[in-house]
Amino acid sequence: MSSTTASTDDSVQTTIIDEEHSAPTFAELGVHPDIVAALTADGKTHTFAIQELTLPLALAGDDLIGQARTGMGKTFGFGVPLLHRLLTAPESGVRALDNTPRALVIVPTRELCLQVTGDLEVAGKGVNVTLADGTTRPLNVTAIYGGRPYESQIAELQSGVDVVVGTPGRLLDLAQQGHLVLGKVEILVLDEADEMLDLGFLPDIERILSAVPSARQTMLFSATMPGPIVTLARTFLTKPTHIRAEHANDSAVHERTTQHIYRAHALDKAELVARVLQAEGRGATMIFTRTKRTAQKVADDLAERGFAVGAVHGDLGQGAREKALNGFREGKVDVLVATDVAARGIDIDDVTHVINYQCPEDDKTYVHRIGRTGRAGRTGIAITLVDWDEMHRWSLINNALGLETPEPVETYSSSEHLRAELGIPESATGRIGAPKTASGTRSGRDGGRDGRTRVERPARAASQRSRQRTRGGKSAEGKTPDATTTEQTANATGDAAANTGEDAPRRRRRRRGGRGGQKPAPAQAD
Repeated sequence: MSSTTASTDDSVQTTIIDEEHSAPTFAELGVHPDIVAALTADGKTHTFAIQELTLPLALAGDDLIGQARTGMGKTFGFGVPLLHRLLTAPESGVRALDNTPRALVIVPTRELCLQVTGDLEVAGKGVNVTLADGTTRPLNVTAIYGGRPYESQIAELQSGVDVVVGTPGRLLDLAQQGHLVLGKVEILVLDEADEMLDLGFLPDIERILSAVPSARQTMLFSATMPGPIVTLARTFLTKPTHIRAEHANDSAVHERTTQHIYRAHALDKAELVARVLQAEGRGATMIFTRTKRTAQKVADDLAERGFAVGAVHGDLGQGAREKALNGFREGKVDVLVATDVAARGIDIDDVTHVINYQCPEDDKTYVHRIGRTGRAGRTGIAITLVDWDEMHRWSLINNALGLETPEPVETYSSSEHLRAELGIPESATGRIGAPKTASGTRSGRDGGRDGRTRVERPARAASQRSRQRTRGGKSAEGKTPDATTTEQTANATGDAAANTGEDAPRRRRRRRGGRGGQKPAPAQAD
């Protein structure tokens, strides 16, 4: 059973969902049977709280603001009604489809773009839409984001698209080039609006919103609602209903996530993490860093220690990032190291552990990070490593969230309390096997970056060396090379050149500060 309270000052409808509440199915809420069948085939029948509350309004075409924590099902909260209205056009108030986009979903990152696109494709699998000319075809959803060639995305748009999911920059580029038609968009969604604000996309979003028709349905979904997002909503949404869904006894951070905070030394963090990764029950794990450089360093170190690890950060190409994410989703890689920006939009339900290798910048980032575990009703473990110079940052996070851990316990990889609290076996060390590459494949012990074994070059005999290193005209022993040695060297060089059919190389003396060997004698006339 649920109880509802409404605030008169900001018209926010906050609904508290009791733990014993029985959620309705998508079919019971009136979703089109074809979409229900697609969701059922993927194992999704009952709604989450935010979906239960937003679907009735969204299916009717109303503007709304949906607010719920990460991992609470916001994507289907707007995705299912969006597809339903397209599938039932024009009865739902959407004009008949004609191969130009009728729905636009704006997201902050490439990873979230792919994630949302994948979820919409799951809900729309096997669904056919009817065009204005009476013909039918499968529902088309396409992803538009940077880091990929323009040509393939332009070709998809030209072939006919119903829903476009994209990042602001690439959407604007294609719209300005005339390849993306925004004039017929009737359903607009802003997903993770607070993250777009953090990444500085607000001006681009306002330009896109100004380019789409004013007669449209607009849905804004966000985990938090900072002031600029509220202003944006008031400007571009028409009498929206602001819905915030929470479960009973929920706090700012997930109740199902057990949090451990340790004060750790920078030089011991890699060893400590390697042992944590051997804890009992440890499954898919995400490790967060603040910088791209640290992310790659941690990934390389763990690969060298034998773990199947992938990395996602801004210095990697889009292809490498997608390969790492796909490997993580498919279980080929069970450790993913990521920066905060790159990790936004990674939606994987079965993450068991989150490790903050570096302390987050603020409480909001902390909540987003640990929200990657304990999702969809599961439990999770979040471990935060705080270095000595990060204590001021942790103090602010601790106070803001009321975590009651102002002084994290000093912890090392060999600490007994670390083993006891996380279930690390006594036999665990900092290495589990042969090194792997960053994608999790085995490499040779002496291999380079590509895993190939190095070939040792045969050592040259001392007698084959034809040069002596000198400093200021003297040998390394401090002696000036005598004429005999110089002559022998020159003769040896000349003989070698004669044997190979090449001209003898010109010999130059190295000089330091304008001084060097003796000047060559002037040529004598015959």
